[in-house]
Amino acid sequence: MRKSKSMYWKLSAYFFFFFFTWSASYSLFSIWLGQEISLNGAETGVIFTVNAIFALCMQPLYGYISDKIGLKKHILFLISSLLLFVGPFYIFIYGPLLQYNVFLGAIVGGLYLGISFLAGIGAIESYVEKVSRKYDFEYGKSRMWGSLGWAAATFFAGQLFNINSNINFWIASVSAVILFIITMTIKVEMTDSEMERAESVNFKQIGYLFANKHLWFFILYVLGVTCIYNVYDQQFPNYFSSTFSTVALGNQVYGYLNSLQVFLEAGMMFLAPFIVNKIGAKKGLILAGFLMAFRIMGSGLVIGPYGISAMKLIHALELPIMLISVFKYLAANFDTRLSSILYLVGYQFMSQVGASIFSPIAGMSYDIRGFANTYVIMGVFVFAFTTISIFTLKKEPKNLDPNPNKHIETA
Repeated sequence: MRKSKSMYWKLSAYFFFFFFTWSASYSLFSIWLGQEISLNGAETGVIFTVNAIFALCMQPLYGYISDKIGLKKHILFLISSLLLFVGPFYIFIYGPLLQYNVFLGAIVGGLYLGISFLAGIGAIESYVEKVSRKYDFEYGKSRMWGSLGWAAATFFAGQLFNINSNINFWIASVSAVILFIITMTIKVEMTDSEMERAESVNFKQIGYLFANKHLWFFILYVLGVTCIYNVYDQQFPNYFSSTFSTVALGNQVYGYLNSLQVFLEAGMMFLAPFIVNKIGAKKGLILAGFLMAFRIMGSGLVIGPYGISAMKLIHALELPIMLISVFKYLAANFDTRLSSILYLVGYQFMSQVGASIFSPIAGMSYDIRGFANTYVIMGVFVFAFTTISIFTLKKEPKNLDPNPNKHIETA
């Protein structure tokens, strides 16, 4: 019990400072690209596409290695080591390269951000979910601290950006130092059976996994629903700030809004496991999809910053339910030896595939049709695929143990 609490708090602290580092350096990324680097909507869309491509290249590798090494912390150590350089990278390498040549900067930035943040987050989430099953604590309660870390950084991000955008990057590096220290204190004990179980993972099993039609129905949901919220979020700060009298005021208010959203998200992350355990993982995915469709369409239909803010805050309800439902759905219906591959490839990788396709389309649509009309189209798209998923997603096995930390395996 004591070991369980200690592990919970160490991994919760890891979540907090990882997300704090990510938020300080990335929450205003599209604003930084537009206002500091002077990129237009289409160019910004290219940046996000390149980032998505590098992330999706890393996710299968992270997934296979993570399942193969089991509960060893090698990936956490790699990511925290890379993040020590996040501030200098943005200030002295990424920014100047983008101003010199957008495509060269996009490639260098995509490599770093893909390995450290965009693919790294999936590896971290998958790792903590595995550890939560071993030490019998609820994953969602640990992930909640990640949301709090993001909110803590974004609360001041808008103000600091208006003073000097580099301040946020230096703060991110300081947070990364703390993250690295926390990583050094984490030690998960692996039994012989756990090591044998991890080492038994091979490409033949992965082949059987991807021959399962139910995995592809889940991937259809990911491509049609979950990847769209990433596309929506990419340039939303630019749209939001444009509704204010000055861009600087919009940046500052967006920082407050984003912080409030993530604080609410943290509270929902605590409650989401209870909700999903009650209604089931499939219904949780469907509920999250309809909430997302309403939020995105609403963002294009409402007028003024207050209405847009209200729509944005629905994200705080939707994301925790979706994330917890994804883990529980995969654990209930597939072999948990392959849990990292399932999450990083079946969910994260496919989300990035969708983002790489839709980001430049959305970027061009923002420039041609405007944000509001584009959001309505995106919302209708999500609604349609959520409706389809009612009939294609698999119901949980009737013998599924209601304990969220115990999972069955199916071949």
